Amino acid sequence: MCRLRKRWWLTCWIAVLACIGIAACQTVPITGRSQLLLLSEADEMQMGIQSYREVVQKSKLSKDPAANDLVKRVGARIAAATGRTDFQWEFTVIEDPQANAFALPGGKVAVYTGILPITRDEAGLAAVLGHEVAHAVARHGAERMSQNLIVQMGLAGTMAALSNRDPKTLQTVSSLLGAGAAVGLVLPWSRGQESEADRLGLIYMAKAGYDPRAARDLWIRMAESSKGHDRPPEFLSTHPSEPTRIQQIEAWLPEASQYYHPKPSTQ
Repeated sequence: MCRLRKRWWLTCWIAVLACIGIAACQTVPITGRSQLLLLSEADEMQMGIQSYREVVQKSKLSKDPAANDLVKRVGARIAAATGRTDFQWEFTVIEDPQANAFALPGGKVAVYTGILPITRDEAGLAAVLGHEVAHAVARHGAERMSQNLIVQMGLAGTMAALSNRDPKTLQTVSSLLGAGAAVGLVLPWSRGQESEADRLGLIYMAKAGYDPRAARDLWIRMAESSKGHDRPPEFLSTHPSEPTRIQQIEAWLPEASQYYHPKPSTQ
C-alpha cells in the first residue's frame, strides 16, 4: 500500500514538474525574472475584480474630493507608464487610518487615507502607486498562489511518504516542515516580490514624470512613522525592513533615473 502511495505521489510530482517547465517560461517585465505561474491571466484578473468589489463594498470610501482627485490623477499617469492598456485601471480612496495601499490583478488599486500624510505630495504618492501597480503588472498574486500550491504539494507528498510513522512523529515532522517552508521559502519569496515591486515602481514613476528620488524620501518618512511599533525580524516578515528598502532603492536610482523626464504638474 505504501509503495502504491509513493508511486502515486511520484507520478503527481512528474506531472507538476512538467507544468512548471511550461509555466516558468514567463518572465516579469523589465527585470526579466522567470516566474512560476500556474494560473491564467484571465482567471487571475477575474479573481482580482471579485476581490476588489468585496473590499469596496465593506469599506468606507473617502468623500474628500481633493484626495480622490489626487489619487486618480497620479494613478492615471502611473498606469499609462506601464503600457498595460488591457487592464481595467481603477483607483479608489478608502477612509482608514492605516498607512497602506494595495493592488489587485487587473489594475484595481486602493489607497488608505492614513498614508496620505506620509506621501505628502504627488511624487510621494507616485512612489506608493508605482509599487502597488508593479505588483499587478508583475502578476505577483498569481505567482504567490502558484508557489504556495507547490509548497503544499511538496509537504503533502513528504507526509504521504512518511505515513507509516506513528501519529506523534508525523505531527512533529509536519510542524517542522511547515515552519521550515515558511521561513525558508514562502517569506523570502514574498520579500523578493516586494523588492521587485519597489524596483519596477521606481521605473514606472520615473516614466510618468515623477522624480524617483522621492521614493527614497518616502521610505525615510515611513521608517520615522513606524518607530515605536513592534515588528518581527526581517527574516520572519513578508516585507523587507525600511533600512533594507532604502538601501535597495538608492542602488536602483541610477537605473530609474534614465527613464525620468520631468512633466509639469496637472494639479
